Parts: sequence; C-alpha cells; structure tokens
Amino acid sequence: MSRRQRPVGRLLMALGATAAVLATTAAAAPAGAPSETSVAAAPATSTAAVAALDDTYYQSALGKSGTALKSALHTIIKDQSTVTYAQVWDALKNTDQDPANSSNVLLLYTGRSQSKSSNGGNTGNWNREHVWPQSHGDFGTAAGPGTDLHHLRPEDVTVNSIRGNKDFDKGGSAVSGAPGNFTDSDSFEPRDAVKGDVARMILYMAVRYEGGDSWADLEPNEKVSNGSSPAVGKLSVLKQWNEQDPPDTFEKRRNDIIDSQYQHNRNPFIDHPEWVESIW
Repeated sequence: MSRRQRPVGRLLMALGATAAVLATTAAAAPAGAPSETSVAAAPATSTAAVAALDDTYYQSALGKSGTALKSALHTIIKDQSTVTYAQVWDALKNTDQDPANSSNVLLLYTGRSQSKSSNGGNTGNWNREHVWPQSHGDFGTAAGPGTDLHHLRPEDVTVNSIRGNKDFDKGGSAVSGAPGNFTDSDSFEPRDAVKGDVARMILYMAVRYEGGDSWADLEPNEKVSNGSSPAVGKLSVLKQWNEQDPPDTFEKRRNDIIDSQYQHNRNPFIDHPEWVESIW
C-alpha cells in the first residue's frame, strides 16, 4: 500500500522546535556505516513531533475512546508497506541497533548487546522473535503479521525457544541466560525494562490485524495456553506492564525508524500509551 501523506510544513515546524536536541543526539551517536550512523542518530519522537502527528497522522483518532478509537487507529495503521521474512534480518539490524555500539543489536529478553553478524539458528546466535507468536493465528512468515517489524525483535536462539509460543503473565522460574525473565509451562514474563515494550507490541498487533485483510482477527484476552487461537493473554497484565514501563528513547526511535524507512506506519501505543486504557 502507499504511504499515508502528511502535511510536511507542520512536521518541519515541530522538528525545528527541537533542533538543538536533535543535534546533540546526532553528535553523541556512535560511528558506523552510513545507514547505521543515520539510524543511531535518529532522534526519538519528541513531544513536539507527537503533537504534529496528532494534527496529521492521528487526526481522525483524536477525541475517540473504546471501540471507536480502536477502529480509527486500525484504519490509520493498516496503511503500510511490508517486508519479506528474509528482509527482516537486515531491518532488525537497523531498528534494534545498540546506540552504544553500531556493530551490535540489543536482544529483547536478555538485554545483551550482540554482533549484528551473529544472526542465525545456532546456539549463541540471535534470531527473529515473534512477540505475537506465529501459531496464535497461524500466520507463519508470509508478508503481513509474520513479517511486521512492530512485533519482531532480535533474541538469543535458546531464549527464543524457551519463550516459544507462550502467552505473557507473571511468575515462574528464572530463565537461564536471561536475568529478570521468568517462565512456567504456559506463560513467559520478560524483564522489567521491556515489559511495556512487549505490551505495546501485542496491543499494536490486536489493532492492526482485525480480520479484514485475509489475516486472522488478533485479540488480547485473559487466558494463557491460547494455542493456535488468534489471541494472546493476559490483557490485565499487559495493561499493568504498559503503565509500569513507559516508552523509552530506544523504543521511540525504533518506532520512528520502522515508520520512516520500512513500513510507513506507527505503533500508536508508543506515541500515546494512554490509549491502551482508553481502548481496553
């Protein structure tokens, strides 16, 4: 699909208002290849830039709540480009680049900084974690939910396997090699620093994929062990995590990169985490 057009002048004014901040960010960014440097220097969405997005991208959603807000956001974010599953490898090397080391990516659950070139399927490699499990809706790796960068993250192969297709909930035993993460037979609890990231990725998927474009209608619920059902739980826990761990600079920058360089759509819950409570 084509990218939704936004008034350029309003965005330029917003960006101009934060020029000093952006210059400081760019100066502090680590050196790397041209594409990597631009990613590292990309500023996280500022308050002024979000206000500009409200005047343009999110305009039709403002003032709404509940199902009306969810429907409006779906209409906005479904206008996106897609990448192939093979292209996800290189995309993640950009979206999840370690701000302190342009040669590395940051892994979601372990938090480890690891060489971009160590991706693959062997022990010690990092691979492509579907935060919304592929089996929950049976969408596989076809372009669409299976390749949507808003819920794909780099993760250690072994830890990715331990998480598997489990729903999210609190508790369980400590995950070896991933401090702060816990798991039991039917659920997974990520470390505190990314609890909100996980919640907002899951809820993005629930708004983006509503069953109207040949994919399953994905929804959060209060269950674990959802199996092949197009659902992920627990919603009440995800809402708590959204409040507990608000969007940070890394998450905001990631949203900006996916929008500007790849899919040309945004995760609205990173720009407006308060919309989680408005809808659910």
